[in-house]
Amino acid sequence: MSCALPRTNGPGATWFALSCLALWAGVATSPAKAQDAPAAMANEFNDPFLQVTRAIAECPPEARPLVTPAEHREQAHWRAERGTSCFRSGRCRLPNAYLYDAEIIPRVQKAILADGRFDDTSVWVEGQRRWVWLRGCVRDPAQSVALEQLVRSLDDVEAVINVLKPLAP
Repeated sequence: MSCALPRTNGPGATWFALSCLALWAGVATSPAKAQDAPAAMANEFNDPFLQVTRAIAECPPEARPLVTPAEHREQAHWRAERGTSCFRSGRCRLPNAYLYDAEIIPRVQKAILADGRFDDTSVWVEGQRRWVWLRGCVRDPAQSVALEQLVRSLDDVEAVINVLKPLAP
């Protein structure tokens, strides 16, 4: 992006000037070396992540959705784009698909606990833009399929990514 001044005045020129200023400020304040300090990992996007059940002791804990500050900067643009495209296309009532997650994941937890078929599992759920990730351990493949079907049936859930590990084949 070139920051040469545009030949016209008006809102476009103002936006352009502010964009150039933001670009310059980002370059001027960026650290000189990536190795200066170790980057702290955090759930920068506040993606909901819950452990719903805890019955399988040998199931390893699932990793929280953590990113470094550099990864946060890299992902911010495409997450904003993906989140708003849902609204622009008319598929979402809220202006950003990520706004659903804080409400969807507690409903997923409630549905799994109320169902009763999954009390003997160790399941974590994570939400991103109306997509639900199912992680952890189940007793068999049929239980994995049933759990995926239950979550897929909930309002506002667009997709379910099932990465559950069955203990028995």
